[in-house]
Formats: sequence, structure tokens, C-alpha cells
Amino acid sequence: MPIQNSLSIRSYNLTKKGHSHPYHQLVLPVMGGINIEVADFSGKVLPGECVVVKAEQTHYFTSEPKARFVVADLNHLPDNIAQTQVSVFSVSQPLLHYLHFIDEQLKYQVNQSIETLMVETFVCLLSEQSVMKRLDRRILNVLEYIQTHLAEPLSNEQLAHVACLSQTQFKKLFKEQTMLTVTQYLTKARMNKAQALLLHTDYPIQIVAQAVGYQDHGAFGRRFLKYTGLTPSQFAR
Repeated sequence: MPIQNSLSIRSYNLTKKGHSHPYHQLVLPVMGGINIEVADFSGKVLPGECVVVKAEQTHYFTSEPKARFVVADLNHLPDNIAQTQVSVFSVSQPLLHYLHFIDEQLKYQVNQSIETLMVETFVCLLSEQSVMKRLDRRILNVLEYIQTHLAEPLSNEQLAHVACLSQTQFKKLFKEQTMLTVTQYLTKARMNKAQALLLHTDYPIQIVAQAVGYQDHGAFGRRFLKYTGLTPSQFAR
């Protein structure tokens, strides 16, 4: 009999356990890490990453008792996850932020209607996830830093410092990991956030420009037009 798709918050301990189950399971750390063995993977998984345990796969795991994880039990996986052979991948920033909402919601309220909607939203975000190899932790730290500092000027020197690498090493590793140059990635991140703010808020265009790192309104408009084919005013209508 199929299980009811569900999300839960779990913690484990240092006693090694192993089992399998007839449904798929995703384990996504929100605090601390988990040591896990599944398929061809054996190692530690940290916040910002997801472990895929497919139905009937035997897996073994341990963790520090204080660590917490969002665990999704699913009858079916989105195609992008079902078709991959990757057991551990880095999650997108929207999904990462949503995990923290799940963590807070499940700790404070029992509401079946909300929980059903949460699972549906989780699966929707998961279906848009690029399933790539795990990012180097140094680059993952940089991506997280970029997302929280988009309103600020961000230089290669500054980001290389976050990664604890020389600028030459940083630029090379960043391109290898993300398939984009630092400039390309920053432009994409800024323009994506600008589009979201223009569509979902009533912020003036000048405020949107500042929120994504442009103090010059005109420079923001030119970059936005080149990136989307529309001016900010046209896009916001």
C-alpha cells in the first residue's frame, strides 16, 4: 500500500543504523551533517545538499544528536531526480530557504492542509532543481554569500577571500563548478532577483536596482534590457 507523501524533521545519533523501505526518501540537512552510505556514495552530507535514497536501497547513517534534517518520504520522484544516478547533489537557494520554513512550520503547528500544500510545494521546487554533482564546499560558501549580499559590490578579490583561495584559483574552480564565470553568475543572480522583485512587489525601480547591487538606475535598466529584452517598467506591467 503506498504511503502518504510526507515531510518531517528528524535527528539521529552516532549509533550506525541501516535499513531500506519501499518508498523513496530524500534527506536534506538544515543543521549539522549526516554520514551516510547509499548506492555508490559514502561520506558526510551538509546543509545545502540533498541525499537521494531510492525505494529498496539499503542505506546506513549516523549523525551528531544535535543535527536536524528535513526528510521527505515520497511514493514518486520528479523525473529529474528519478532519472539521475547522482546520490548527493547541491540544492538551489529557493529550495534551501524553503527547508528552513518547513523546519519552523513543523516544529510549531499541526495542520494537515498546510502540510499537504508544503509537500506539493516541496515537490514543485524539487522538480525545478538542477541535479548536478556536489559543489565544492568553498564554492558553495561563495554562492551562499552572493545570495545574501547581492545589494553590495562584489569583487573577485572579495569572493576569493570567502573561498579561502587565490583569485586565480577561485576563478578557475568557480567556472569548473558552476559552468559560468563569476561575472556571468552575478549577472544571472541579480537579474533573477530583480525580475522576482518587479513581479511580486510594488517597490520602485530604483529600490529594486539598489537591492540587486546597482546604484546607477540607468546602468540597471540597460543591463536588465540586455538580459530580458524588456525594460524594467515593461517587465513590471
